[in-house]
Parts: sequence; structure tokens; C-alpha cells
Amino acid sequence: MKKEIILAGFGGQGVLALGQMLAYGGMSEGKEVSWFPSYGPEMRGGTANCAVVISDREISSPVVSRPDILIAMNKPSLLKFLPAIKKGGIVIYNSSLISDFVKRGDVTYYAIPANVIAEEAGTVKAANVVLGEIIINVSKVISPEAFTAGMKKVLPQKEHIITLNMNVREAAKKYLETKIDLRRIS
Repeated sequence: MKKEIILAGFGGQGVLALGQMLAYGGMSEGKEVSWFPSYGPEMRGGTANCAVVISDREISSPVVSRPDILIAMNKPSLLKFLPAIKKGGIVIYNSSLISDFVKRGDVTYYAIPANVIAEEAGTVKAANVVLGEIIINVSKVISPEAFTAGMKKVLPQKEHIITLNMNVREAAKKYLETKIDLRRIS
């Protein structure tokens, strides 16, 4: 098993932190991982992204040019990375901020209102965690327990922050349970 993931959005949306959560989660399961951030002036509101590779074998390079999965928090990021997704790949995007775009017919889309779900669960700042919960449920790249381990490694170790993020994850799971076929609503 080897999954290559691109996570992208505006600086401040938590895409780098989500990438770290996935990488640490993979490590907690004994998998080989790499996390490769890309940012600069983007930290002030432009686009920021990272590449995460999770594998059961040694990883030869952290560079991801043809990802299996894209998590896009905003439209500029979606448009930038969509052409690179492998045929048969998965695109999970924040439909709170992305409404219309030209879709490829050879990938599976999951339109997730991440901002809405996170805000209703307690904080819009955890929209990245909503998409993290979605990716682990639809791709099985790491287990829910491993994602929890990664989340606890990355987030400040304050009980109220961990509890709030666990509530956001629960809200994301409930959202998944209410949708029979997410691909039809995207």
C-alpha cells in the first residue's frame, strides 16, 4: 500500500497541520511516511500545501507529482492540483468555499461543507479536521485510532482543544452517515 496525498488551501486553514496529523498517524501504525510542506509568503493568506506519502514500504522521495488523493480547502488550490490527480483518484473539497468548477470524469469527488460542519460543532478553525475525518473514512489510508494519535501529537495538549476537535470529528462522521452516496451530491 502506498498513498500519495496533496493537501492544499490558504495559509492559516490548517492544511500543513492536517498533513502532519496524517503523517504522525501513519507513523503510529508503523508505516513509512513523508511530509513535505510548501509555503512562503503564502503563510499570510495565499496558497499553502503539503505532500504526504504513507506506505508500507520505504519511500524513495517525498515529492508527489501524481497524487492519489487531493484535499482542497479552497478553489485556487483545487484548480491548481486537480490536473495532477491520478486517474481513479479521490478529490475531497471544502464545498463551503468551492461551488463550481470543471470536473474531470475519471476521479471521485466528495463535496464536504467543512466550514459549516466545523462551525456547528464548535469552531470553524477545525474545518481541516473535518476533511481529515473524511479522508480516513473514504480512503482508509490510516485508521481512526491512528488519526487520533496524529491529532494529539500535532495539536496543543490542552484538554478543551482535543475535546473540541474530537467533537468536530464526530460531526464529520455523522455527516458521512447521512449521505448515501457523496459522489452524487458533489
